[in-house]
Amino acid sequence: MARKPVLSTDKLKDLGADKLAQLVLEEAERNAGFRRQAKAALAGKSGPEAIAKLIDRRLSGLARAKSFIEWDKARAFTEDLRSLTDTITAELGPAAPALAIDRLLRFIATHEQVFERVDDSSGRVQDVYYQAIHATGDLAPSLLVPEADALPEKIMTALGESTHGYLANVTEAVAAHLPQDSLARWDGDLKDAIAERQAEDAARKSDGWFYSMTSQWAAMRQILASARGDLDLLIALELKKKPHMQDTLGIAEQLLEIGRSAEALEWVRKSGRRTFDEADDGLSPERVSLEARILDATGDRSAAQVLRWRCFKARPSADILREHLKQLPDFEDIEAEDRAHAFALEMAEPEVALQFFLDWPRLDLVAKLITTHPHRWDGGDWHILPKVAGLLEHDHPLAATILYRALLDNILDRARSKAYGHGAKYLGKLGLLAGEVDPIRPGGMVDHATYLAKLKTAHPRKSGFWARVGDGEPKAPQASGARRPVWIKDDG
Repeated sequence: MARKPVLSTDKLKDLGADKLAQLVLEEAERNAGFRRQAKAALAGKSGPEAIAKLIDRRLSGLARAKSFIEWDKARAFTEDLRSLTDTITAELGPAAPALAIDRLLRFIATHEQVFERVDDSSGRVQDVYYQAIHATGDLAPSLLVPEADALPEKIMTALGESTHGYLANVTEAVAAHLPQDSLARWDGDLKDAIAERQAEDAARKSDGWFYSMTSQWAAMRQILASARGDLDLLIALELKKKPHMQDTLGIAEQLLEIGRSAEALEWVRKSGRRTFDEADDGLSPERVSLEARILDATGDRSAAQVLRWRCFKARPSADILREHLKQLPDFEDIEAEDRAHAFALEMAEPEVALQFFLDWPRLDLVAKLITTHPHRWDGGDWHILPKVAGLLEHDHPLAATILYRALLDNILDRARSKAYGHGAKYLGKLGLLAGEVDPIRPGGMVDHATYLAKLKTAHPRKSGFWARVGDGEPKAPQASGARRPVWIKDDG
């Protein structure tokens, strides 16, 4: 079979200008977005102002549009938006970064009315706006000093009252590339704006909740403080937040980096903002890892080790155990590792231990855990158990069989017809594993033939499933990359 030609710049050049021009023209006739990009490239021959004029017409049209985008046209609309940002960054950006940033800000400023026109539950349109935000940050280093100095005012003019959050995103994208004087002046303007708006908000007579830009402006001040390297200002702004909203770990991390360990310890031990799954005991692996590193920095290594081990016992974490073992002398780390594995195997919640052994990783202990608790595995955990079973098939077929049976039982017991295809695959796996598993199965576990017979008795009317597996009898072993070879003794 002839190999398909691979596209490359050099090979396309070999086609010649006439052939390439014809291909571009044909594609432009079929693809509106490509046609606009081609026009922008041609306009670029006349200079960046010509490209900017072309882009301005499209931005004006986008700003004027009011009609709702039907679902069947949403994808084409998204591609049109992407084509517009690509034109700004690829055609105008290299020639005139200041003009390109002006157009990107105009584009980003259309987001609120665009989201009112289209159902963006897929997030595709939002991705285009984030692309424009990142492009703004990428172009910022190319600005001349006067252009960079004027950028904060342009951002505030375009997005200063935007409630969607893109204002802070744009600030974060460009802050690192602005002169220090510009950052200081921008921070001062934001400080004054917050004070003025808070006074206005306090005077408002409202019976309900209303949005205030002050929260977003305050977040911007912290972004600017980080860009200026002013950690004390960053901390002062953090302290103005309600305690449960404070980023205590982020502040502690930054304090540790500059050697202010005592203050870092105070911050890491505050309650602060927590993730949705973080327990109240303060023993989340992320928090403990940071606190232990801070304790190490203060010289209290024994307290750091005690904390790591206490965290592991409460919430087994591969990362925490690695950090704990790293601090131990040779040979002691081996004993501690064995002790940790033994502890995990005896946990009352084997599901937690399963994730730990997968992260370590120790597939032999994963298998031991599964076979020790054969009835604990929920076949509804389809997001993890099939992958685990696949990892175990080769060297630990008994454990894999336990998981495949749990998955298949869950599908059939709940009549999950959309998953019958997966169930048929699991039954096929069980048939292939049966030759190895049946001779070594424990007393309380039936062989494959008995298991299959029970399935047929319990689910005789699930024709949608049985049609996928035929008679359901295990097929003869087949060569497969997923199974190790079965050696047959030749007595001849």
